[in-house]
Amino acid sequence: MATTVVMPKQGQSVESCIIVEWKKQVGDAVSEGDVLCDVETDKATLEVEATATGVLLAHLAAAGDEVPVLAPIAIIGNADEAVEAEAMPASGPAVAQPAAEAIAQSTIQPFNQSTHQASLTATHAISPRARHLAERKGLETAALQGSGPSGRIIERDVLAAAAQQPRLTPVAKAMVADGGFAVPQQGSGPGGRVTSRDLVQQGAQPVAQPAGQPASRPAVQPAPAPQSAADFTEIPVKGIRKVIAERMLASLQTTAQLTMNATADARALQGYRARLKESPEALGLRGITINDLVLYATVRALMQHPDLNAHFAEMAIRQYARVHLGFAVDTARGLMVPVIRDAQTLSLRGLAAASKRLAAAAIEGKSAPDDLTGGTFTVTNLGGFGVESFTPVLNPPQVAILGVSNIQLKPVQGAGGVEFVPHLGLSLTINHQVVDGAPGARFLQTLAGLIANFDLLLAG
Repeated sequence: MATTVVMPKQGQSVESCIIVEWKKQVGDAVSEGDVLCDVETDKATLEVEATATGVLLAHLAAAGDEVPVLAPIAIIGNADEAVEAEAMPASGPAVAQPAAEAIAQSTIQPFNQSTHQASLTATHAISPRARHLAERKGLETAALQGSGPSGRIIERDVLAAAAQQPRLTPVAKAMVADGGFAVPQQGSGPGGRVTSRDLVQQGAQPVAQPAGQPASRPAVQPAPAPQSAADFTEIPVKGIRKVIAERMLASLQTTAQLTMNATADARALQGYRARLKESPEALGLRGITINDLVLYATVRALMQHPDLNAHFAEMAIRQYARVHLGFAVDTARGLMVPVIRDAQTLSLRGLAAASKRLAAAAIEGKSAPDDLTGGTFTVTNLGGFGVESFTPVLNPPQVAILGVSNIQLKPVQGAGGVEFVPHLGLSLTINHQVVDGAPGARFLQTLAGLIANFDLLLAG
């Protein structure tokens, strides 16, 4: 009897996966445990294994399809079995021929991208978070399409719908109202807002005026001829890149972000790092980096400032007694943020080991989905790229994120005159909806003090 393979559940936070590549083709012999395909969540690339031994009779979704977890993706059976045509996606890949009674008897329907989308319009199940967000955005839930299990509308669907609505700058609004300009769907301003320049340069044409009434503004010049396909490379935004795009836009649209910059005396940090590099190899301390030292100091500062170790959602603030520290990792697939659980319980050696293990898994695309969720505070370090200062973007529902820059010489008044002292750049972004500037400044002050006296911090 044929066996239906479903998209496996990947932790508590993953609702769908994109099929990246089929490793087994229709007609191939497979054994239980063989890798059928690679799939990509919004956080990692994973392998889906065969759950039976036999012949791969059908692909129920194509490479590039986004499939909900637990939805069927393939059928495995005997070589003399086949799948009825009506059991297959209308535009899906080819399947093995003759009849398949086992498939006909199955109550599980194969995943079909088009029928899945059609089913979404027939149901308006919506998660509580998505409903509240839709109300804040002024969106009608009945008009939304869901991408969650069984077509359920989830938060990212609301964010996607909100992002598609064009937003205009005040000047652009006046031009549209006064001159009747048609509004393009996407603008070049912050957050995709349509500006007056977009109305002119992107070729938006004035709406036709009633007969006998002159236009209040002259017609714009015709848009330049479109470029040929040879002039550019078009890259589809999907997977992690799509998630990053949606979350960064949502972060700036739904939070009041304020960034404060400070520096910390880095002499103790550099001195301790030099001692670690010269320590006996048997101690296993040589691999501890400046970033590990900063993470350690950050955890200790957060324990003194719990108002920054918090989440804000649905008009409620949740402060955490434990620090689940997220840290940004640059990977070939995009920005990843692994989370060190209970970082406040770890020694410096333990924290460094955890950060290296999680970073390596993220870079290799082997992170467990739950390793990338649940952070209460995030650190992002661009100092290795020579960045002197930057504005980190919040990772909602977190209320704060710390940016770490490079170490530079800073003139400081000393006993014998002006001295040039190495200082580490720190940039703290807070959600000003729930964290005021003074608490944020106090956190930076505490952190700078811990970094400047790092040797004493270890003795505490």
